[in-house]
Amino acid sequence: MLTTIEGIYENGKVILKEIPPLKTRSKVLITFMDDPDQSGILKKRPLGTMKGTIRMSDDFNDPIDDLKDYM
Repeated sequence: MLTTIEGIYENGKVILKEIPPLKTRSKVLITFMDDPDQSGILKKRPLGTMKGTIRMSDDFNDPIDDLKDYM
């Protein structure tokens, strides 16, 4: 059985975010990932950066001629 548990390696110790579901001694493999503080964190974008780039046509809400038979 393989089980993956997230944790942090710091100062020679591995700190797990949850308790493993094992009751007996078990063999483990540890994979080190790049910069755990930055993984999965997106930088916040300032509001309004897309202002003026998206435009709706004036007849956006008008009925579509191709769909007249269905309405």
